Amino acid sequence: MMNRVYKSFFLLLLVLITGHAFAQGSFVEYQKTSGKVTDVFRRLEDSLKKQFEAKKLTWPPQSLYIRSFKYDRQLEVWVKAGAGKPYQLFKTYKVCMQSGTMGPKRMEGDYQVPEGFYYINEFNPNSNYHLSLGLNYPNASDKILSDSLRPGSAIYIHGNCVSTGCIAISDSPIEELYLVAALVKAAGQDFIPVHVFPVKYNVRKSYEYLSETAKGKETLQKFSARLKEAFDYFETNKQLPVIMVNKSGEYVVN
Repeated sequence: MMNRVYKSFFLLLLVLITGHAFAQGSFVEYQKTSGKVTDVFRRLEDSLKKQFEAKKLTWPPQSLYIRSFKYDRQLEVWVKAGAGKPYQLFKTYKVCMQSGTMGPKRMEGDYQVPEGFYYINEFNPNSNYHLSLGLNYPNASDKILSDSLRPGSAIYIHGNCVSTGCIAISDSPIEELYLVAALVKAAGQDFIPVHVFPVKYNVRKSYEYLSETAKGKETLQKFSARLKEAFDYFETNKQLPVIMVNKSGEYVVN
C-alpha cells in the first residue's frame, strides 16, 4: 500500500514538473504566433547568441535584470547564468525619448516616468510602438503614495521615440530586449526586475544635478536616498537587494 502511495506521489510530481517545463517552453512559441516576433527571432537570435559569446556570457541567460536612468537616458541590460552567479552587463541602450522631470510618478497625466522598483508584467507584440514590455505600475508603494483615484497606468519600455511617461529605446533595441526577455521568461524567470533610477549615482555630474533639483524638497531627497541604497547594493554585490514596502509606502532596502 505504501509503495503504491509513493509511486502515485512521484508520478504526480513528474507530471507537475513536466507540465511546468512545457508551459515555460511554450511561452516563446506563443509569442511567435505574432508574425512580428517570429521575424525578430529569425533575424536576431543568431546575432544575439554571437554577441553573448563574444562577451563570454552564457546563452541563453537564465536571469535578466533591467535598470534605467532618467537623467542619463540609459537603459542597462544585465544577465546571469543561474542562481548564485553575479549579474554581468550585456548592453546599454540609449533612451531616445522620455518625459517629465526628476521624481516618481504620482498621478495620471503628469507625464512622469516612474521611479522605483518594478517588474515586467506584459509582453505586447502588437504595440503601437513596435514592441513593448509592460511594467507593474502602480506597484505597492505607488498605490499608497500616488493619487488614490487616478495614479496612472500603462507604463512600458517600448520602441519608437515617443513618450508620455514610458521608456522609449527605439525599434532595434526593443527587438533585442524583447527577444532576451522572452527567452528568460521561458527559462523560468516569471518576474523580470526593472529598476528605474533618477540618475546614475556614481556619475558626478548626474548626482550633482539630482542634488540641485532636490534642494529644499525633503520628500524627494528621502525618496531618492532609498533608491540609492538599492543602486549601491547592486554596484557592490552584482546581486539584487531584497526590497519591501512599509505601511507608509516607503521602500525598505535590505
